[in-house]
Amino acid sequence: MTHQKATNITWHEGNLKRDERFAALKASGATLWFTGLPSSGKSTIASALEQVLVQRGLHAYRLDGDNIRFGLNKNLGFSAEDRKENIRRIGEVAKLFADSGTIALTSFISPYAADRNAARALHDQAGLPFLEVFVDTPIDECEKRDPKGLYKKARAGEIKGFTGVDDPYEPPQAPELRLASGSMNVEACVRACLELLTSRRVITAHR
Repeated sequence: MTHQKATNITWHEGNLKRDERFAALKASGATLWFTGLPSSGKSTIASALEQVLVQRGLHAYRLDGDNIRFGLNKNLGFSAEDRKENIRRIGEVAKLFADSGTIALTSFISPYAADRNAARALHDQAGLPFLEVFVDTPIDECEKRDPKGLYKKARAGEIKGFTGVDDPYEPPQAPELRLASGSMNVEACVRACLELLTSRRVITAHR
């Protein structure tokens, strides 16, 4: 649990209620949390889904694990403590996006179940949808893809604490959606995500 250090602060509700915002924007906010091993296809699927949603006129924005580390989380490494803080921060950011009426698409390895559950709890407390999408790709398939050559470096001992090699990955036990990206193409994965968003009434079938 992260402790509140700042004192003499008060939460300001503002004048605009969430329902009023969503109605005016003709949008509903939610977070799709893509999790999976490195090179499982998280970013590829999230990118394709973002494009489809925006082309339909919906508010959507992708929060990518690597991209975030160039800015907001540039001071964090890959220790267990830093990974926890990485996910805590992005959970907070995704919640803000969802509250604004945006569909936040987060593609983070997020290897520890406790950290993902904390992000879910944050959304639950705020009354916002949190949909965990497990990109379930076998590690041998991930290693075959390995576009950044990171598995090869980890196997050679050049990278320490690499998820799936010498650091654990705790797969979701009850995700809202499981994508077998080893056997499903990107288009099929995007369709499954759209069906999930429709079933949860985040989007409508015609949008």
